Amino acid sequence: MTRNFLHMSLLAVGLLLVTNCSEIPENNDPVIGVWSNLEITTSEEGRSSVREEWYFNDAYLGRYYRYESGVITAQTDFGWKQENGIYTIDYMGLEIVDDQASIAGEIGSQILETPAGEILAHRE
Repeated sequence: MTRNFLHMSLLAVGLLLVTNCSEIPENNDPVIGVWSNLEITTSEEGRSSVREEWYFNDAYLGRYYRYESGVITAQTDFGWKQENGIYTIDYMGLEIVDDQASIAGEIGSQILETPAGEILAHRE
């Protein structure tokens, strides 16, 4: 009898947990996706490039990569938030100052622009 009561209690608790689970709100922020920036410099030693990539996901997280002449020199996860149209990117694994930017441009040619008006990245 005690065993049946225990099984019924566990079943009831399980049903309560399943029916009371809340749904995770959908995040459709326009920053979600892949953004990149490429800088090419030419000097007496030759040509070099620096490419940065940001992968924003809907869980307010992302992944950052930095390539110098095709070689990964930095990568880390980051957190992001948006307040009043300004996105703040917090590079958790690197000693980099947080970036702030807003989305500018039209769909198909959007950029992330810093408060100083510089281009941080282009939407891919």
